Amino acid sequence: MNPSLLSSSVSLCATTILLLVLGVTNSYAEEPFTDTQTKTAQSLMQQALKSELAYEIVESLTTEVGPRLGGSEAEKRARQWGKDLGKELAFDRVSIEEFTMPYWERGELKIALTAPYSQDLYGTALGGSAASQSAINAPITYFRNIHEIETVEAGDLKGKVAFIDGDLMVPSQTGAGYKSANQKRRVGWQHAERAGALALMVRSVGSDSHRFPHTGMMSHLEDKWANIPVIAVSNPDADHIRRLHGLETPLKVSIESSAAWKGDVSSGNVILDLIGSEMPEEIVLIGGHLDSWDLGTGALDDGAGVAITVAAAKLIADLPKRPKRTIRVVMFGAEEVGLLGARAYALKHANNLNNHVLATESDFGARTIWKLDSNVNPDANSFIDEIGKIIQPLGIVRGGSDVVGGGPDIKYMAEAGVPTIRLNQNGMDYFDYNHTPDDTLDKIDPEELKQNVAAYVVAAYLAADADADFRLPVKEQE
Repeated sequence: MNPSLLSSSVSLCATTILLLVLGVTNSYAEEPFTDTQTKTAQSLMQQALKSELAYEIVESLTTEVGPRLGGSEAEKRARQWGKDLGKELAFDRVSIEEFTMPYWERGELKIALTAPYSQDLYGTALGGSAASQSAINAPITYFRNIHEIETVEAGDLKGKVAFIDGDLMVPSQTGAGYKSANQKRRVGWQHAERAGALALMVRSVGSDSHRFPHTGMMSHLEDKWANIPVIAVSNPDADHIRRLHGLETPLKVSIESSAAWKGDVSSGNVILDLIGSEMPEEIVLIGGHLDSWDLGTGALDDGAGVAITVAAAKLIADLPKRPKRTIRVVMFGAEEVGLLGARAYALKHANNLNNHVLATESDFGARTIWKLDSNVNPDANSFIDEIGKIIQPLGIVRGGSDVVGGGPDIKYMAEAGVPTIRLNQNGMDYFDYNHTPDDTLDKIDPEELKQNVAAYVVAAYLAADADADFRLPVKEQE
């Protein structure tokens, strides 16, 4: 080879390598957010840590409206409360998107052991339960877990009341174990009814040892709901039944329940918008669900989630300029009774979901947030990572970048391909109170609530103002 050609080739190669190195270096050196955006986010975070607004909101909701069962008159009052709140806080656009739903009412319940002796039990009807057609007084057939009743033959429980035991949930930061423990509540009735049982009792799904039963919604079978009473009994009462069963003592129980479906009613989602300054058609959605179960006042589930996201959005609203994208706060209706508001929102906005560039929900109580998960376009992961760095001083670690979720009411949007983040709260004691009469305002620590708002305000602001496309590639949506 000609030496001059060799020298030229080496020089060209060296130049190419240098350019590639410089290119990589410059790419890594480029910051996802500008100094102004970062400083604004940090300022918002500090303001949130001093703000009392979130606590004032959840105090108002739980005190002035109270329990808010999906489809009830109380939930209707809550929608008006949410609309009034949005106007009071000067959101750019406030609306209610109504939908129709079937309404179930708890009614009254009397339940007691009648053998080997008389003793009142603490229980509550599960959502979707039927009424007792007449007073029931029948023997109890004990099942240690959901798997034991699955094998019972048709007719084997005729004239009897089935009881599915189980175990206390083990407290955990993530709420691990809830899904498996929940199966007896969800589908136990299907096996009991198939076997001819007069009623079903289940150990309530929780991690506490108090005589507060945990309610919750059952699952329907195609379009069919239970035709028998289905009752959750408190954990201490379940323990008592287990001990009596261990003594091989015949057990009987009396049940009178008036739970019933009441026909179709209206519910709705409350929508509060801060309209984007440059890309108003693109939406960053945050929110919580407005309804609650009717036993407590729904402070943790999910008044806190509504308060956190509204308060975060209000801090952003007070900036001199709106972020580039629209920030939408959704107070979802009828979550507890089957994610009905979530489904209604996804259907109504089906043709516009591609413009929902990011979504998340706060619905796991009000303890401190400890982890940030995401599921966005991989090209935009650096922006989520940077959000994680900014909120790290709050005690929050960066979790997975391929974790689909965002919260229960984000389910249908996520399934349609909407990118999500999840700010995971500490759920160590969440299932002590979940769906019980003990879900009340006093369980919220105002300082922990502020930390939640601080994390949400940073994430919402930066996502709305980012020069990034969080939307997933089409192939990942399929």
